[in-house]
Amino acid sequence: MTSSDLPAVSPRLLFAREIALEAGELTLGYFQRSDLKVEQKSDASPVTVADREAELLLRERIAARFPDDGILGEEFPERPGTSGYRWIVDPIDGTKSFIHGVPLFGNMVAVERNNRGILGVVNIPGLRELVYAGRDEGCWHERGGGSPPTRCRVSTVADLEQACFVTSEVKTFHKKGRPEAFDRVQAATRLTRTWGDCYGYLLVATGRAEIMIDPILNIWDAAAVQPIIEEAGGTFTDWSGQPSITSEEAVATNGAVHARVLEMLRSV
Repeated sequence: MTSSDLPAVSPRLLFAREIALEAGELTLGYFQRSDLKVEQKSDASPVTVADREAELLLRERIAARFPDDGILGEEFPERPGTSGYRWIVDPIDGTKSFIHGVPLFGNMVAVERNNRGILGVVNIPGLRELVYAGRDEGCWHERGGGSPPTRCRVSTVADLEQACFVTSEVKTFHKKGRPEAFDRVQAATRLTRTWGDCYGYLLVATGRAEIMIDPILNIWDAAAVQPIIEEAGGTFTDWSGQPSITSEEAVATNGAVHARVLEMLRSV
C-alpha cells in the first residue's frame, strides 16, 4: 500500500498508525514461541518481554517525533509533557491471548487531550487487521493484502434479541461483583462470545458485533477505542452512561441498543 492509498487524516493519526504497525511486527516475532517466558506483575496479570520491548519502541518513536507530548503506558512510568497532548499506549492488549497462542491480541496507540481520546489505533497483527480514527476524521479499517482503507460503520441492528455480545472474560464480572450483569445481557442477546479485549471493540466498530462490555479496565485499554467507536457511529461510555476513558468499566455498542444495555447494567 502506498501513501496515496491512505485517507487524508492528521499527521498525528498517520504517525500513530505507523508505530502501531511497527509494534505489531515486533510482537509477532515473539508470538507462539515455545521459549517465551511469562512473568506475573503485582496485580497478578501476565507480562512478557514482548510487552516491554513493544512499549519501549512506541515510547522512543513518540519522544523523537513529538518531544513535548506526554506518554503514559502500561509497563513503564509516565513521562510528563508540556504540549497538552498525551500519548497513551498499550503494547499488547490481550496478553493472555498472546501467551496462549491466540491471535486476537492487539497493539493500541491513542492521544488524549482534556481527558478525552482524540485519536486511536487498534492493530491486530496476528489477523492483519487495523482500525484507526481521529475526531472528525472518520474511522478507517485496513485488512491484510494491501487493500485500501475503508470507512468503518457500526451495525444497524436495533433489536437487542438479534445482537452479538462480546466480552473479554466472564470472570471479570464476578471480580466486579456483578455476575448478574453478564447473565442478563447474555440472556437478552442472540449470541455471546469472549476472547474480546481490544478485538471486541474492533468488531463493534466494523459492524460485526453490537455490544462489547468490560467490567474492569484501565485508561490504556479505553483511550484508543473511544474515538474509534464514536467515529464509526457507535457509543462508548462507562456503565453509568458517561463517555469517560478514566472510568474502571466500559460498554461500547452500535448506539441503537445502548440504552437497553445500560438499563440492564444499572438494574444489577
